[in-house]
Amino acid sequence: ELLQVERVGVEDDFFALGGHSLLATQVISRVRDAFGVELPLRALFEEPTVAGLARRIEALLGDGVGAAPPIERVGREGPLPLSFAQQRLWVVDRLEPGSAAYNMPGALRLRGGLDVAALRGSLDGLVRRHEALRTVFVEQDGAPVQVIHTAAPMALPVVDLRGVPEAEQEAGRLCAEEAVRPFDLGRGPLLRSMLVRLGGADHVLLITLHHVVSDGWSMGVLVREISALYAAYSQGEEPCLPELAVQYADYAVWQRGWLSGGVLEAQIRFWKEKLAGAPPLLDIPTDRPRAAGRSARAASHRFELPAVVSRELRALSRREGATLFMTLLAAWQALLGRYAGQEDVVVGSPIAGRSRRETEGLVGFFVNMLTLRTELEGDPTWRELVGRVREGALGAYEHQELPFEKLVEELEVERSLAHTPVFQVTFALERTTARDGLALGDLTVERFGGGAGVAKFDLDLTLQDDGETLTGALVYQAALWDAETIVRLAGHLEVLLEAMAADPTRRIREVPLLRESERLRLEGWNATAAPYPPACVHELVSAQAARTPGAAAVVFRGETLSY
Repeated sequence: ELLQVERVGVEDDFFALGGHSLLATQVISRVRDAFGVELPLRALFEEPTVAGLARRIEALLGDGVGAAPPIERVGREGPLPLSFAQQRLWVVDRLEPGSAAYNMPGALRLRGGLDVAALRGSLDGLVRRHEALRTVFVEQDGAPVQVIHTAAPMALPVVDLRGVPEAEQEAGRLCAEEAVRPFDLGRGPLLRSMLVRLGGADHVLLITLHHVVSDGWSMGVLVREISALYAAYSQGEEPCLPELAVQYADYAVWQRGWLSGGVLEAQIRFWKEKLAGAPPLLDIPTDRPRAAGRSARAASHRFELPAVVSRELRALSRREGATLFMTLLAAWQALLGRYAGQEDVVVGSPIAGRSRRETEGLVGFFVNMLTLRTELEGDPTWRELVGRVREGALGAYEHQELPFEKLVEELEVERSLAHTPVFQVTFALERTTARDGLALGDLTVERFGGGAGVAKFDLDLTLQDDGETLTGALVYQAALWDAETIVRLAGHLEVLLEAMAADPTRRIREVPLLRESERLRLEGWNATAAPYPPACVHELVSAQAARTPGAAAVVFRGETLSY
C-alpha cells in the first residue's frame, strides 16, 4: 500500500523498492495500529524486510512494551489548548503583528472552462471538513486558546481583468500583494482565496493560509480534496470523502497530555546531550554584515543536477544503507563546513510530524524542525560522512516528537536579533509525482508566479526528486548575499555531489570546490606580476622629484613636504 507496488516479498528490501524516511514513518504508524507496539524507526533501517520487521515486532510483543495512546475525539465545550507549534507562532504574531513571515501563499493558473460555482463549493466543503481552517486564536485568562467557528460559506472574490492592459502583469502584482497581506489570528479567517479572471477560459486562483493552521503536508491534503470535491460538484453529484475520525484540536489535546512527564524528560535529555557544545552560529561569509532588523526579503536560485549524478547518488545511498536525503545532507553539510571553516555543522530540517496514522488526512500545523548536527573532524571519506549523517538522522527521527520551540526553551539559547537560534541553514528533500497536481475536470492547471517572499532562515536548500532528476531551489536572505554569490555556492555543491557520486572513498577535503573555468579566472586575477625597475629606493625618489618636483611626497600632522 505505501510503496504502491503490486507485491512485496518477505525478503525484499524496503529501500530498494523505493522506501524513504517519510514512508518509513508511515510503516511504523501502521505497525503501531496493527500490533500495539512502538517500533523504533531505526529498526526498519536495520531490518528493511518483512521478515526482519516480524522478528522485531515479536520481540517487542514478548517484552510487553506498549505503544503511545491513540488520539481520541475530545469535547468542544471548554477552552481548547494550542499545540506547542501553534503557541510559538501565536507568540511570534504578538511580538511582530502584521508580519507575513508565516504566510503560505499559492497561485495556480487555470485554463479551460472553469465551473466557478463548483470551485466555491469545493472550498466550502474543505472548510466544513477541517476545523483548523475555521479556527482562530484568542487570549483567555492570560493564555491563548483555540476557538472553532461553525462552518460558513467561504469568500471567493472575483477580480475581472478582461480588457485591462497588461492583465497578466497586473495579476502578478495582485499575487505578490496577496502573498504578504497579514492575517489577524484573533479574528480570522486564516484561509483566503481570490479568483482573477484574465479571459473567458483563463483564470488565476490565489489561495493563502497562515502557517498556524497548515503546513506542507496539508497542502497535499488540500490539493487532493479540492480535486475530489470539484469533480463531484461539477457533475452535480455529492462528494464521498471518508469521514475524519479526529481533528487538529484533538491532536493538540493529545500532544499536551502525552508529551509530559517521563516521555518529555527522555526527549529533552536526548537533545541536550546531542547539542551540548554546538556552535550557536554557522559563520558563513556574507556579502553584507548581519544586522538586527534587516529585511527578510527572500531571493532564490534554481538549478538541476545531471541525471547521471542523480542516479549514482541513489545507488550510493542504497549501498550505504542510507536514504537519498542522508546522502544529500552529507554533501550540503560538507560544503557549509568548508565555507564557514567549521568542523561542527548544525542544520535544520523540516519533518512532517505525522507519526500517527490519525493525522495523515488532516489539514493542520504538524511539521516540526529537526536539528541535525554532524562532526566533520578527521577529514572523513564521503562514505564515512554518510554513515555519520545516517546515525545522527536516525537518532533525531526517534526523538522527533519534541517541538523545536520547546527545545529552544530548554536549551536556554541566547537570543539574537541578527540570526535564528540553534541553526541558520536548513535542508529538505521533497518527492514529486504526476499525481501531486491539482485536477479540476478538463482544466489545465499550472503554477503562476512564484516569488520567494520572506526568508525565515539565512539559507534554505530544497531539493526535489521526481524519481529521475534532482532539481534544487536555494532560497536566501537578499540582505546578506548577492545573487552571483549564491549561484557560485550552488555550483560548488554540484561539484561536491559529483565527486561523492564518482568516488565515495575519497576524503571530503581532497575535493577542490572550483571548476576549471573558476580556477582559470582566479589565476587571471592573481596574475599581478609586473616589470620592476632595477634601481634602489633613493634613486626612484630622485627620478620622481625630477618629474614632479612640486607634488606632495610626505604628509604628517598637517605638514607637507614636496618632492
